[in-house]
Parts: sequence; structure tokens; C-alpha cells
Amino acid sequence: MAIYSDFAVPDDQTTAAVQNYLNQLSGISGDESAEPIIRELLTSSINRLHRLCASLLFRNYPRLTHPPLNLQPDELLSAVVERMLKAMRSVRPSNVRQFFALANQHMRWELNDLARRLDKEERAQTVRDSIAAAPIDSSLSQLSPNARRVLDSIDALPAEEREVFDLVKIQGMTQPDAAAIVGISPKTVQRRLRRALLILSEQLADLNPSASAP
Repeated sequence: MAIYSDFAVPDDQTTAAVQNYLNQLSGISGDESAEPIIRELLTSSINRLHRLCASLLFRNYPRLTHPPLNLQPDELLSAVVERMLKAMRSVRPSNVRQFFALANQHMRWELNDLARRLDKEERAQTVRDSIAAAPIDSSLSQLSPNARRVLDSIDALPAEEREVFDLVKIQGMTQPDAAAIVGISPKTVQRRLRRALLILSEQLADLNPSASAP
């Protein structure tokens, strides 16, 4: 179900609008009475959610935008909205930062699910064709052990560092934009990003080609 609309709240009002709806939800317990507010909440944040979907899709999952999936940001956004509608029946973020962190998590889950499904279909097609195919480009193949290790290390970062790393390094946002979403200063974003990079460099030091050099 797509709810992208030309009448969505302008981005400069998004933070205030989202917080207003979250405040309303904090005093509601029933699913039926909460769902209309959740839908309004998602509609008010749709422009920012759409930008986040587009950034994550094109920067980190470009193969999903090619045949056979041809995934587009609007389609990803619709899937994420469906996920959020279900998730917020039991999970109630209390502030804007938690709301966009939850949305970002569901974007990644949706894209990872699609990527795994595509990998299975490609392997099945190879078996059916019984062709000894040439090596597949790494961008179109299943994640390598090293790539999985990197992703696991990112997921294992402390929550604050992981949130900033994901917005800046994975989604390609500027540090001021990330600061606005998280609700902290750009300097705090810079400090958390530096800590995240330090942790990753220590954990993944053996993957650095220079580490094995004479």
C-alpha cells in the first residue's frame, strides 16, 4: 500500500509533526484507535522516508534496481510502510529519533530479504540451466564471508554509534542532516562516527591489505 502523497507535510515541519503524533500515541493502548494516528504519522514523514529509501537502495543495494526485480524507491517505501504499520502495533517510539531508527531498521530488513530471495532464485536458475557459468560479478552474487563479517560488525556496534554510522556511511547523509534526524549536534555525530570507525578498524584489521604486507 503506497501512501506517498504530494500533500505530505513539508520537510521543515516533519520533525515537529512526527513528535506530535508520537505524543498522541503514547496515551493510546488499543490498536483500532491507534491505527489512524499511525497512518497520519507515516503520511507526515513520507517525504523523509522516501529519501531514506532512495538513498539506501541506490547506494547499497543497486543490483535490486536492475532486472529481474527493477526495484524502485516508491515500491520499497510501500513495503516499509506496511512493515511499520504492523510494527507500531506493539512498538511505540517515544521520540523522532527512535521513530526513524525503527523505519531505517525495517528498510534494511526489507532489502536484505529481497537480496536473499534474489540470490536463491539466481542459484536455482543456474541449476536448472545446468550451465557451467563464468564467475559472477561480486555485486550480483551472494555475500562473501568477508562481506557478511563486515555487516555483522556494523550490526554489533553500540546503538548510538551504529545509528550514526548507518545514516552517514551507509545511507550517505551529511553529518548535519544525520544530526537533525537523531536530534544531536553535528559535533556529537562526528564523535560517534569516529568511535564507530575506530571499533570497526580494530575488529576488521586483518581485512586491510596492508596488514599482511611486509
